[in-house]
Amino acid sequence: MIRTGIYGATGYTGFELIHILRRHPEVSVVFATSKSYAGARLSHVFPVPWDLPLVAEADADPGAVEAVFCCLPHGAAMQTVVTARQTGAKVVDLSADFRLRDATVYQQWYGLEHAAPGLLPGAVYGLPEVHRREIEQADLVANPGCYPTSILLALYPLLRAGLVADGPIIADSKSGVSGAGRKPSLKTHFVEANENFSPYNIGRAHRHLPEMAQEITRLGGRGEALIFSPHLTPVDRGILSTIYVPVSPAETLHTLHNIFNETYADEPFIWLLPEGQLATMAHAVRTNLCALSLTLVEPGQLIVCSAIDNLVKGAAGQAVQNFNLMFGLEETLGLADL
Repeated sequence: MIRTGIYGATGYTGFELIHILRRHPEVSVVFATSKSYAGARLSHVFPVPWDLPLVAEADADPGAVEAVFCCLPHGAAMQTVVTARQTGAKVVDLSADFRLRDATVYQQWYGLEHAAPGLLPGAVYGLPEVHRREIEQADLVANPGCYPTSILLALYPLLRAGLVADGPIIADSKSGVSGAGRKPSLKTHFVEANENFSPYNIGRAHRHLPEMAQEITRLGGRGEALIFSPHLTPVDRGILSTIYVPVSPAETLHTLHNIFNETYADEPFIWLLPEGQLATMAHAVRTNLCALSLTLVEPGQLIVCSAIDNLVKGAAGQAVQNFNLMFGLEETLGLADL
């Protein structure tokens, strides 16, 4: 059994992670921290019969574990990751603190000076379908954001094949309310969110934009071409991203579908829908799947619909997928039967 610690266990992502790890045959959870509920048990916080004790972060010993999942907020995760790495523990960080390779870009978007810029070059961006071999060798994996996961997986086959043409890439995304986290805010208050559908930080204003632009550029595309418009929709979980991509006018829907099929043929968590079907949130919610569909509007204009569960493939499930790769385990362990 691989001894594991979880920092930030009582947020939505941390709780989802515990739910998955309880089913994982190779994991023993040694500690779980909570700032708000230290001294209580998980069953006192959530209506579950899991009697896991919750401790303050200062009382957790990363030296007692082989792996750490860090589910702390952006900014708060940095020093915890540094401490865990100093003990030799492998880390999967679910915050944004190690996703960006440039500390200056991080400060620009998150308003904080990076406390551990020396770790950035060695942090692997944890999108297994794209960076599997690097993840297998990594000691620190930066788990991607939920929106970026849905969008990058939709673009990867096209970027890999060099088929994205000049022009804007428009990603119109809708997320369930749990994507905003468990901490209360006005926009996620029931009265504000229910029976409503609202855009926020649209265009080039959302914090997930720079990591998507970074990865698009790394894959040979133009990161600056991305326009990203997220929306809050009144469901508890799920993301549906509708991505408008300029492609070569010579490509047919059949050839594009074949390119996606060839790229993802052996991927256990990619579900490419048959031609004529459209991906919806229902295809992916409460699974670690990314469901994809293709629509060729006219020669040169492709629409890719991409659906994931923001708490699973967009967070905790992908983190476990990365963990499995880091420890040489079967990639689907703990995830296949969600």
